[in-house]
Parts: sequence; structure tokens; C-alpha cells
Amino acid sequence: MSDTQSESWYLKLHWQIGIAMLLAVPFGLLTGEAGAEAIGWLGDLFLRLLKMVVVPLIFFSIVSGVCSVGSLKRVGKLGARTVGYYLVSSTLAILVGLLLVNLIHPGEEGVLVQYRVGGSAGEEALLGEIESGSALRDLVFRLVPENPVEDMVYSGEDPRRGPNILGVIFFALLFGGCILALPDARRERLSSVFDMLFAVMMKMTGLVIRAAPLGVFALLGAVVGTTGLEAFRALGLYMLTVFGALAIHALVVLPLICALLARRNPWAYTRALAPALATAFSTASSNAALPVTMDCVERRAGISNRISSFVLPLGATVNMDGTALYECVAVLFLAQCHGVELGLAQQMVVVVTALLASVGAAGIPHAGLVMMGIVLTAVGLPLEGVGMILAVDRILDMCRTTINVFSDAVGTAFVARLEDGGEDGQTGG
Repeated sequence: MSDTQSESWYLKLHWQIGIAMLLAVPFGLLTGEAGAEAIGWLGDLFLRLLKMVVVPLIFFSIVSGVCSVGSLKRVGKLGARTVGYYLVSSTLAILVGLLLVNLIHPGEEGVLVQYRVGGSAGEEALLGEIESGSALRDLVFRLVPENPVEDMVYSGEDPRRGPNILGVIFFALLFGGCILALPDARRERLSSVFDMLFAVMMKMTGLVIRAAPLGVFALLGAVVGTTGLEAFRALGLYMLTVFGALAIHALVVLPLICALLARRNPWAYTRALAPALATAFSTASSNAALPVTMDCVERRAGISNRISSFVLPLGATVNMDGTALYECVAVLFLAQCHGVELGLAQQMVVVVTALLASVGAAGIPHAGLVMMGIVLTAVGLPLEGVGMILAVDRILDMCRTTINVFSDAVGTAFVARLEDGGEDGQTGG
């Protein structure tokens, strides 16, 4: 951490990313679609680099993390604490969203019911995917891959379809657990091999991360150049509701967890996470931000690799506070737009279903929008309503992904305190 602190401010990655984001907005507004087309390929290239390292990083980090725990009993204990935090934090996020959407009633006017479900091929494909999406029971089958190698592959046909990270995580946990069950000599040799492979992936990840400012500029500039600011006006109150709920969770709930349960200074810890949060915002992908998050949590916040390599990859897949909150607000907003009054029992169905759907959402852009079909179906609302919020989903996706990553990192600090008694640093930064 000392080398980072001795750097000039303009050499620090989070400042470079912040400057890139500030420059991207006026660039997008001034150049429009022409500028978006000119720089869009740079953003796509950066995402491809991140995708290149994500799956092997997850696999090697989990196997290495499980091996470093030392025993199957400790793996079970660590897993129980991690999943317990994820369930509590996501439920709190949903309840915050539920409270705000009932107080503000963003869809009460009902004027957006006329909003036409888009005519573009991309929107039709997305709505078709929602309509034919997997049911909740299929999530169990996604945990057990028929072909682990195939589940690590990105689909070339649909950029929204990433690998089956749940299946990769399950296979990595099982693989690491079986290594722990081997005789001592073999276990130590294999543990050493996976430690070295993980070290190689972290080195490669560090090289990719250095390109983040350029990638962030291209990604955000292309978004602003394509949509401008007009798309945000019609759904302003809805967006303000989501922003408000996300802000409460990010500025009140998670800092309280960080201070009271993780015993860390929330402000200092957030500063340590700045590059990861900026990457999450610009890419709208928890999986894409994972390499940066691991680097921030370990190098800048001082949490041991033994904890972060287990908790963060799992969190990038199953801990979606922002996504769960967003789905709750969006479904109740659509119900209000259609004049449908959801009672307490139905709202509780929304809470539970949003929690389960967020667990099944992939850490890729628009995953929450796809999973929303499950929540809408659970309370009897038409799937076509998704078209109403399609225009503004990108900026909301960027914000909720940032909350997802922040919650993962806070959970890592909390689990580290329970596992190590707070020995991994107390403030971050």
C-alpha cells in the first residue's frame, strides 16, 4: 500500500478512471452517434480483455481459496457466513426499494402505459429471451454443469449471454474440496500449483486493469453518444426512485454494516474500492469488475487472498443487492402504471421472488432486466411492460452494478473479521 500512497494523484488508477468518466459525458453529447461508433470498438476491446481473464480468474481463485482454508470443515463455515451475509444484505436492499416505491408512487399517473414496446431487433430479442427464460427451479440445475468446460465459454451469438458462472463456482468448490480430501503430500503439491496459477492470473489481470481509463472513456462515451439525455426525461420519477433507494442502501445500510459488523472505517474502505466501483459503473458488469475488485480488496484494503478469493467470486454471481432492489422497484412501478394494486401479500411475493431472481442473475449487462420476467410473472403482470423501462435501463444498470460490487466488498470485510479476528487491516485505503 505504501507504493500506492507515494504516487502522484494523477497516476492513481481511480483518479484516471474518474477523469475518463468526466470527459466521456461531454464527448458523447458533442459527437453523438458518430462519436459512439468511432470509439465504441475500444470499449468492446476492453470488455473482451476483461472477459478473457474473468473465468480462469474465478476458477483458479476459488480452487486456491478453498485449498488455503485448510479443511473441509472450515470451507463449510466460511461458506455459511458468506451466504448468510448475502441473504441479509440483499433482503435489506429489497426492503429499502419497497419502502421508497410505496412512498413516492412513481407510476401512479399511469401515463407511461401507452409506451410502445420497442420495435428494434435488439429489444424484440431481449423480450423474447425474457418470455422464454428459465424458471426458478432451473437455477438448481445450473449449479451442476453437465460439461464444466462448456459452462466457462461465452456465447458468440448473444453478447448478453455469459458463461454459467454458478456452474463454474460449483465445480471449482467441488474441485478444491476434493483436493483437501487428498493425502497431505498430494494436497500440498496441488495447492502450490493452483496458488501459482492464481498468481499468474492476478498478474495478467493487473495488466488488463491498466487499460481501464481508456476502456471506461470509450464505454461511457458510446452510451451517452447513443442515448443522449432525452431518454431519461420520460421516466424521470421512476429513475429518481431507483436512484434514491440505491443511494440509501449505499450511503446508509452498507456503511453501517461496514462500521458495525466489519469494524472498518466506511469512508476509508470506500476510497480503497474507488477503482472497482468506477469499473463496475462503466461496464455494468459484476463479472467484468471482479478482477479490479479483487485487486482493490487485497492490495488497497489489506484483506487476505484466502478470504477474498472465496467470497468475491461467489458474490459476483449470487450477491446482487442493487439488482434485487431494482427489480422490486421496477415491478411495483409497472404495477402502478397499469393501475394494479398489489397488496401486502403480493408485495411479499415480489420481495421473495426478487431475492431469488437476483441470485440467478448473471453478472453481465442487463441481466437484471432479463430476470425481471420471473418477478412480473409471479404477480401476474404482463411481460410487455419491460419495454417501458428499456430506454433508461442502461444508466440504472450501471448504478445497481456499482452497489452490487460495493456490497460484495463489504461482505468480504465482514467475513474477514469473523475469520481472522480483524487482522487483515482495519481501515482500508
